[in-house]
Formats: sequence, C-alpha cells, structure tokens
Amino acid sequence: MTTNDDAPVHLLAALALELTPGSPVERDGLPQAEAATLAALIGEDLAKFLPEATALELTTVGAHYDPVELLRPGWPLHRELEQLSARAPVAGTDAGRVIAFGSHEGKLPGSLAPAADFAGGPLRLVPILLGATGGDEVLARIGDRFERELLERGMAGAATALLAQEAFGLQVEHARYLTVHDLLAMTALQYEHAGLASLWPLLETALLAPANECVLDAPPEPLVRYADGQAHIAFLDPVAWCQRNAPGSDSNDPALRERLAVQFRHFEARQRQFAEVLMAHGVPVTLDQML
Repeated sequence: MTTNDDAPVHLLAALALELTPGSPVERDGLPQAEAATLAALIGEDLAKFLPEATALELTTVGAHYDPVELLRPGWPLHRELEQLSARAPVAGTDAGRVIAFGSHEGKLPGSLAPAADFAGGPLRLVPILLGATGGDEVLARIGDRFERELLERGMAGAATALLAQEAFGLQVEHARYLTVHDLLAMTALQYEHAGLASLWPLLETALLAPANECVLDAPPEPLVRYADGQAHIAFLDPVAWCQRNAPGSDSNDPALRERLAVQFRHFEARQRQFAEVLMAHGVPVTLDQML
C-alpha cells in the first residue's frame, strides 16, 4: 500500500492470467469499450470477495504485462494509472468510481503500452489500482484482508476470465487476483527455482527500499552493490577474479589453468545474467572497476 499526505492512499494489485504453455497472443491492448467492460467485471469480482471494496476507486487498463514490467522501482505502471486517473473527469463522489483506460486508434494512453521485449511469458498481469480519498482506514482494512487472503481465495469470476481470454486472444488456464506483495513472493520463489536466489535480496531492496543499500558479496557469485538507485557490478579481470575466487592457485598447472578459465567464463556469463535481470526490472546497471 502506498501513502502520501496530500493524495489518496492506494493498494497496488493485479489480475493474473496464467496461460497455457505456448498460448498465442492476438493483442495486448483493448479498445476503450472493452477495457471498461473488463474493469466493471473486475470490480464485481472484488466486491464479491469483499463487499467493502465497492467504496473504493478502482483504476485499471485494458492491457496485460509481464511481471517484470510491474515489479520496478517506484511501481511505474501503477503510478501511470494514478496520474492518468487524477485527470479523469469526476462525476459526484470518487467513492465506488471505476476508471478504465483503453486504446484509441490502437494506442494506449501515456506510457501504458506493454513492452514487446517481454511478450510471450506464461504469466500476464492486468494492473489494478485501488484508492480512497476519504476512507484511508477503510482501505487499510481492505488492504490487510487482501494481503492475507487474496492470493488463496481471489479467483476471478468465470465471466472475467472468459472476457480476458476472448478479448486478448489468450488461452487462460487460471485467472486470479493478487497484490504486488503476492507477486513479489511468487517471483522470489520462481527466481529461487531458476538459480537466482542470491540476487533476490538486492532486487527486493531496489523495489521496496530504494533509498537503502545492499551488497551481494558471496563468491563465486558476482560482486554487486546497490546504492543511489543503481546496481554497480564490479569488473574483475581474470587475475582479480582468481584472487577473489581461487587464492593461492598454482598457475603453473595447465589442467588447473583450464578449469579456472572455464570458471571465469561462467562468472562472466553470470554477470551478464544478473545485469539482464536487473535491467528488465528497471534497475540501472553500471560495470565499475571498484565498488
């Protein structure tokens, strides 16, 4: 949940669409009318899960994204929805208002266009922003309930799942609601299974506490320092790498030299992998001689 003394507080969530492997994607953005229909169904689903949610302002977009597009420092997709909704016409009270952004002549407003670089993944997300201008306590109660129960019990309604499938041209196996903290937990588990558990604390710092620092210093992993909103990866030449990872090695042993050369190439590949993951999440990366 986000707060600001001069603005509504917000709960950041998403409709998660788990796709059949190899599912084709006909389109990643919906025209305004279809986006509004999808938003209305999302509102109905959340109200069924928790009737109190009808008092909140719901903002979403008729588009779907890869998790890395949502999990970025500052939550830029949700912030874009917040900024666009602030300019949307208001009729009466904000309470219970549903705002949907769709495409016009094939283009989504602002910076809401999904990135083609991340298309084709097995999990696609429709971002949802829930806000309250005069009911911060209500949103706090709803947010607490959502954080505790939404992932386990927040299955999307059949009408919502069917509309998303037909409108986007997807093959949806499951459709459920989750908060960004649920998404963080899911992603951490996926990265652990992918052998990236050591990078997660640094990425989590960038997402949840971007003003803090975090250092990854666990040989044979790359040496990485997150500070001032950037990830600094230490540049190590073969000599420096050997001093850090294999001190005292006998450089006159040809078999050992070959093994170390292979390990160094793996290390360089690991650096590139870390950099690619961090940049996909919107974290700037620099290669530094010294950290």
